[in-house]
Amino acid sequence: MWFTILFAMCLQTSFLTPPVGFALFYIKGVAPPEIAVTDIYRGVIPFIIIQLVALAIVFVVPEIATWLPSVAYD
Repeated sequence: MWFTILFAMCLQTSFLTPPVGFALFYIKGVAPPEIAVTDIYRGVIPFIIIQLVALAIVFVVPEIATWLPSVAYD
């Protein structure tokens, strides 16, 4: 269960990082024409950092990811 949650968090991070960045391409599609892709890339950097910190915390302390399912299904 821990690995699955960790893997899902990695996938979530990949949606904001190039070259895959599906969310970035969607944002570019709905943004006004004067907004460049580089502006969008710079804008998501804080969110990527937050996600990487959360990923590191779940990696180091697996109980964070397994606590709620153990309470709900135990």
